[in-house]
Amino acid sequence: MNYNYRYRLNPTDSQRETLDYYRDTCRQLYNHALYRFNQIPEDEGTVKQRVRKIRDELPDLKGWWDALTDVYSKVLQPTVMRIAKNINALGKLKEQGYKIGELRWKSPREFRSFTYNQSGFELDKKSGQAVLSLSKLAEIPIELHRPLPDNATVKEVTLKKEKTGDWFAIFGIEMDTEPPAKPPLEDIDAENMVGIDVGILKYAHDTDGTAVGSLNLSEERDKLEREQRTLSRKEYESSNWENQRRRVAACHLQIKRKRRDFLHKLSAYYAQEYELVAVEDLEVKAMLESPRNSRNTASAAWNTFTDMLEYKCEREGTHFVEVEPEGTTKECAQCGVETDKPLWVREHSCPACGFEADRDANAAWNILSRGLSKLGVGHSEGTPVETALPAGTTPVPAKRVVEAGSPALSERVSASREG
Repeated sequence: MNYNYRYRLNPTDSQRETLDYYRDTCRQLYNHALYRFNQIPEDEGTVKQRVRKIRDELPDLKGWWDALTDVYSKVLQPTVMRIAKNINALGKLKEQGYKIGELRWKSPREFRSFTYNQSGFELDKKSGQAVLSLSKLAEIPIELHRPLPDNATVKEVTLKKEKTGDWFAIFGIEMDTEPPAKPPLEDIDAENMVGIDVGILKYAHDTDGTAVGSLNLSEERDKLEREQRTLSRKEYESSNWENQRRRVAACHLQIKRKRRDFLHKLSAYYAQEYELVAVEDLEVKAMLESPRNSRNTASAAWNTFTDMLEYKCEREGTHFVEVEPEGTTKECAQCGVETDKPLWVREHSCPACGFEADRDANAAWNILSRGLSKLGVGHSEGTPVETALPAGTTPVPAKRVVEAGSPALSERVSASREG
């Protein structure tokens, strides 16, 4: 399996200039390659074949483009091949219903990374300081806050400049070991299965009775808005404007980091704690187009959460299944009768069988039930009541997940089971 490990770089001022020179040279090469790509007729091959044809022109380009000789060859080649990757990414967005245009030339602010592919990089230690040695570039100090896995092979290193001006190295690694085998579905106990219902008021509510609160980013958003108002009063592209722009970028980055930290820890908990995880296959795009609560929907990042959960379940040998979300809230987990519920009604009370539960807990049981049906696993109609459905709900604040990590969840779940 392939993973990315990200580390902060601490380049000197002269190294920053060299990094920016490399980055801008790659940007100009990308724009030139895109110009050449648009000149090649579509009947001369697939997208990848046409891009490879441009890549093969690199030796001739170096004959008249002196700046290219300053850049390592294994950096130039991935820069050209990015065109094929970007076109494939646009195609996937089009399949999902998004309106897409064509690739455009990159401005200096839009092109912020370049990649050493297969060779030209080495991680070493000099005088006790970890250093990333890059061919034809520099030896840059790096903060190895966590070691690379011993059984991993580094396939590439991407150097990226954030909008704040900070540089990071992203190691693309390949694990030599295979992920653990998934247990047979028929051997999984009910207590090792979980259905997860995501929402706004509570980010996640599962069938074990754990309700994880949504991440509170109000302070970060207030600070961001203050910095944005200050930026609007600066003269565009002046030195003061550039300094303030970086402060705004730092606020955006802080929100992004806090959100991703929360999602990483929550998804890791479910992947490690259970042997089967069922979630909703939400159409977030349609939700974002709705005028109601679109900001909170975007902030929840449900697609990011399910993507993280999926690959972590694969890594841990856990079954992962997505189900149709329609009707999971209305349908009774006990008898299957549907009941309309306005959003403000937070309790499920079935008029047919009298089953009562938290609205989100009922939805979570329906998600798990649909997941088992989708996987072809038999289960009794009385499963929600006869097994682990708790009398109450164990609330877990998002702050505990962020600060203490997944063990906070484990402790609360263990307590709810004992109770």
